[in-house]
Amino acid sequence: MSIKQALISVSDKTGIVELAQALNQQGVTIISTGGTAKLLQQTGIPVIEISDYTGFPEMLDGRVKTLHPKVHAGILARNDLPEHQAAMRASSFANIELVVVNLYPFSQTIAKPDCSLEDAIENIDIGGPTMVRAAAKNYQKVTIVTNPQDYTLLLDEMKANNGAVGASRRFQFGQKAFSHTAAYDSAISNYLTAIDTDNSHKAFPASLNLNFSIVQNLRYGENPHQEAAFYRDNVTIPGSLASYTQLQGKELSFNNIADTDAAWECVKSFDKPACVIVKHANPCGVAIADNSLNAYQLALATDPTSAFGGIIAFNHVLDEETAQAVIKQFVEVIIAPEITHEAKQVLAQKKNVRVLMLPLAREHHQYDLKRIGGGLLAQTPDSHSIISADLKVVTQLQPTPQQLEDFIFAWRVAKFVKSNTIVFCRNGQTLGIGAGQMSRIDSARIASIKAQHAGLDLVGSVVASDAFFPFRDGLDVVVEAGTKAVIQPGGSIRDDEVIAAADEQGITMVFTGIRHFRH
Repeated sequence: MSIKQALISVSDKTGIVELAQALNQQGVTIISTGGTAKLLQQTGIPVIEISDYTGFPEMLDGRVKTLHPKVHAGILARNDLPEHQAAMRASSFANIELVVVNLYPFSQTIAKPDCSLEDAIENIDIGGPTMVRAAAKNYQKVTIVTNPQDYTLLLDEMKANNGAVGASRRFQFGQKAFSHTAAYDSAISNYLTAIDTDNSHKAFPASLNLNFSIVQNLRYGENPHQEAAFYRDNVTIPGSLASYTQLQGKELSFNNIADTDAAWECVKSFDKPACVIVKHANPCGVAIADNSLNAYQLALATDPTSAFGGIIAFNHVLDEETAQAVIKQFVEVIIAPEITHEAKQVLAQKKNVRVLMLPLAREHHQYDLKRIGGGLLAQTPDSHSIISADLKVVTQLQPTPQQLEDFIFAWRVAKFVKSNTIVFCRNGQTLGIGAGQMSRIDSARIASIKAQHAGLDLVGSVVASDAFFPFRDGLDVVVEAGTKAVIQPGGSIRDDEVIAAADEQGITMVFTGIRHFRH
C-alpha cells in the first residue's frame, strides 16, 4: 500500500522542506498547517491547508485546527475492517497514510530563565499528540514520523518499496512515536506538579517522570549473572558521560561506564590540566600540573598498584607524549575532551583499550537519583564548590598560601571519594586516599598505609576529611602520619576538643561549613 496522502505539521522544521519535496516528487498529496504550510508554499511545494481540507476554519488562535473528524478518521480508519471503509466512503473522507508531526517546544520553553506559567501552558500541544497517538495506534496502515533524523530512513524505505513503508518499519516508527508523546507528557507533568499553590516552583515535582532511551544492551551487569543495558537521558546535559564518542576498543561494560562516570565527574571539577585515575568507583590517584603528562605521572604515583586496570580521565588535550606514557600500563578506559591525531595513533597500538572523547562542560543534571526497594531517592546534585575566601581558620596557626591551594585541591578530590573519606595531598597531588570505611580512623590509617607503600612522604601534607572529626583520635592519626594542615566541615559537638588538639599538635585547620558524604 503506497503512501498517497500525508499530513505534515511540525514545530522543528529541520529537513522538512527536503522531505516534502521528495514526497511531492513521488506524487504524495500534502496536507499541512500554519507555519509549516506557509514554509512549504514559499518553496513552491503544493500544499492543501488544513482548513481547506476540513472545510472548517482554524479557530481559537489556532488551538483548534486538526481536531476534526476528517483528519482523525483518515488516520484511524482500518483497511481490514469493511465497516471502517464504508463509513469513510459515506462521509467522503480519504485515508491519510503518512503523518509527520513533532510537537510544540515545551521543554525548550520552560528551560528559559524568564519562562512564565502562561508561556509554559501556551506551549502545551493538544492536536499534535492526538495525531501522533492516533497514527501510532493504527501503525498497520499509517506511518508516523516524529524525529527529523528519521526522514532519510522514511524516504529510503519508500524508494525500496515503490512508495510504501514496510510493516516492521511502521511498527518501529510507532514505537518511537509513543515514546515521543510519553516524554512530552512527562515533561509537562514534572513541570506543573512542581508548581505550588502560590505559583512558586518547588524543588521536586509531586510526580517525577523519567525518560531514557536505550543506547545499547551490555554483555552483563556488575556480575556475569546479571543482565544490563545502558540508557541515555532524553534531556541532554552538555559534558555528561552519556554523550561520549568511542574512538576505539572493546564494548564498554556496566562497570566501565560507572567507573568512567566517576572519573569524568571528578576531573571536570579542575581548571588546570588534571588527571584522575579511578578504580571501583573511587579515585586512587588525582593530580593537577602544567600539562596532561605531568598530571598523569603524579596521579599514577599515588597508588600505582590500584591504578592497574583502572580508568584514566583527563580534562585537557591528550597528546602523543602522554599517550606513550599511558599505554605502558594496563588500563580499561581512557577519556579526554580532545585527543590529538598522533595520540590516537599511539593508543591504536592497544586495540582493546576503550578510548572515549567528550567535550568538556560543567553542567549538572537536575536530580541525582538512587533506586531503593519499592522507591526512589532524589536529591539536587552536589555541585557546591569552595574558594579560599569560604574557609574559616579555626586554629592559632594560619595556613600558608600553598596550603590554601592544597586545601581547595584536596576538598575537590574528597567530594568524589566514597565516605568515610580521608585524602592526603601536597602541591596538587594526592599522596594517600582512604575510602569507604565504616570508621574515619580506619580511612585515615589506610590512606597513610597506601602512601607508605607508594613511597610518598606525608610530612608537611594537607588532609581533607569529607565530614567532621567526631573525636580527636582521627585527627591524631593524620597528624602522626605527618600532616600539617587539615580541611574539614566542622559541626561536631566536640569541635572545640578537636580544635584544641590541632593547636596542641601545632597544625593549622580550616572549616568549610559543608560536608561531602558520598555513598
